[in-house]
Amino acid sequence: MNVCLSCGACCAAFRVTFDASELESEGGLVPDGVADRETSTLYRMRGTDYTRPRCVALVGEIGKAVHCGLYRERPNPCREFAPLAEVGQFSDGCNRARARHGLPPLDF
Repeated sequence: MNVCLSCGACCAAFRVTFDASELESEGGLVPDGVADRETSTLYRMRGTDYTRPRCVALVGEIGKAVHCGLYRERPNPCREFAPLAEVGQFSDGCNRARARHGLPPLDF
């Protein structure tokens, strides 16, 4: 089983900012309704800009069973972050996110 599907901490630990070109209305994949505008060229995933962030696309309970409700449409920062755990490589960002939620570090 993919360790990410029993974690989800990264989706509730960081701000996810991405280029406006990734929005559906601009020819990208990310649905416009899940993004908040930061600048004329940058958007962020709704829910990730709080003191206690949680991406609007995260479904489930962190540390138990989770998935991304927009996996195929997720923005590039999410695509670039996740593969480290998927291929069994150490990720400092992953372990920092896990620590924020009281989860032990992954040691591949």
